[in-house]
Amino acid sequence: MADPLAADTGFLPRFLICEPPSTIGTRLHGTARNDDRAILRFNERLRSILCSKMPMDAETRELQPRCLQLSDGAREALVRFSDSVEQSQCPGGEMAHLTGTASKAAEQAARIAGVLTLWGDLDAVEVEPADMTNAIKLAGFYLLEAARLADAAQVSAEIDQAEKLKRWLLEAFEETEVMVRDVVRYGPNSLRESPKARATMKLLEKHGWLVQLDGGTVVRGSARSEAWRIVRPS
Repeated sequence: MADPLAADTGFLPRFLICEPPSTIGTRLHGTARNDDRAILRFNERLRSILCSKMPMDAETRELQPRCLQLSDGAREALVRFSDSVEQSQCPGGEMAHLTGTASKAAEQAARIAGVLTLWGDLDAVEVEPADMTNAIKLAGFYLLEAARLADAAQVSAEIDQAEKLKRWLLEAFEETEVMVRDVVRYGPNSLRESPKARATMKLLEKHGWLVQLDGGTVVRGSARSEAWRIVRPS
């Protein structure tokens, strides 16, 4: 979820992604609910849809799906949702870090609304407000899931960067003190920019692998405004 290539190309935002909490440890027979009626109704409805005649050209067998319109109420609800998500993408907004996925949230809601409408009635001609409301709730859920997973993936990516830098400092860097420019010049390729290098060094400092020196400390013959001492295992 934190891979910029997958996000920037629009690949991941096209999916509805979620990762429910694991139920391992709570799957007790005493709390299990065995009611197959809902599943049976789902199976019956799905079978009915699959057995319906598909709209296609008799000669070419090309599918000719009809256009499903939005009712006025459904359109108003979708516009409100779209505007709300758009505002959340402003700098500092809740979805500012996930603009690719957030920008497609309204489209996803419209698609879900179409599915809900036709699930209820294959002959429906427009999406009603109730189906759009339910679709917006679902789209909102998936959007929040995407944000949560992106945040978790970002943290994992930052820790991975810190681990790479730590290994480089301990295994390949021979000096006792290190500066940002050392990492930018000689460190891992992914940290060849000062802001990234400094942020990763701060993370190592937080976890005790680096100790920041006082400003003006002499390092390699010169007073340095910013430098760290490497903490090596004894």
